[in-house]
Amino acid sequence: MAQIDRVLRSNLKLRHLQMLVALDQFRHLGRAAEFLSVTQPAVSKTLAEIESLFGLPLFERSTRGTEPTAAGASVVRFARSVLAGYERTRDEMAAEASGASGRTSVGAMVVATPVLLAQAVERLKAVSRRTTVLIDEGDLTRLLPRLRLGELDLFVGRLEPGYAAPDLETEPLYDDPMVAVVHPAHALAKKRKPQWADLAAAPCVLPPPWASLRVKLTQQFFAHGLHPPEDIVESASFLSQISFVQQRGAVAFMARTVARHFAAQGLVAVLPLPVPVDLPPVGLITLRGQRLTPVTQLLVECLREVAAGGGVARR
Repeated sequence: MAQIDRVLRSNLKLRHLQMLVALDQFRHLGRAAEFLSVTQPAVSKTLAEIESLFGLPLFERSTRGTEPTAAGASVVRFARSVLAGYERTRDEMAAEASGASGRTSVGAMVVATPVLLAQAVERLKAVSRRTTVLIDEGDLTRLLPRLRLGELDLFVGRLEPGYAAPDLETEPLYDDPMVAVVHPAHALAKKRKPQWADLAAAPCVLPPPWASLRVKLTQQFFAHGLHPPEDIVESASFLSQISFVQQRGAVAFMARTVARHFAAQGLVAVLPLPVPVDLPPVGLITLRGQRLTPVTQLLVECLREVAAGGGVARR
């Protein structure tokens, strides 16, 4: 234990951490070397030196590439966390030196990006024009590990209860129910009382099979005595949804705030048909006990204002 503590505190250098992360990312000595602009023997030598310091193998080598051992995975997590802190500090100091106002990294689900986050960033820019906001879109499965590693400052999206954990601080902002949308010129857009049978007979854009919303939508078709649509495209991307709504005359399912946002632009029409699926609220997730940077705290306040004021709350 003392040896591991000494290595983590004193012996590992920044170039060691960068190499470990590159090896984990590419899982191949040659590709990691190319990425780092060094030779493959140099990567092999450095890895051997690090493993010698720990007294443990960190990566298994084979003809197919490299794979982190259990100890290696732990050290890679440490490396990613340290590098994220380094990059955050570097960016903050560079921003101060250049007269800018800092940088924040946000992980966002698509439900939050076009309305809540876009309006919050607009408010932030109104008071801090030179602040940089990095937005990484994805789902909780991909974004929460990055939040825990310090690569993201904040998560904005649906607060799925299955991902609750003691190290995470959650803050619900608003409920955002699901609606069905079509192209404004679609026959269903002119129908006063569209039915689930109309949706079942139409081409549909549905979430991927692994998404909880897909299961809930499928259950709605069965609850109305119908089989789910046979002509489907599977995507969680709003760009894909709008593309197929426009080009194929498909029905798509969106969060109400997002659908009304696109409807205001003339891209979709919201159908007057209840979609009674149970969805968690949209909100924020941060790491419990971690102090937010001033610019991230300012963005959080802007997100709260949009949710409670004239932004999504009235949509």
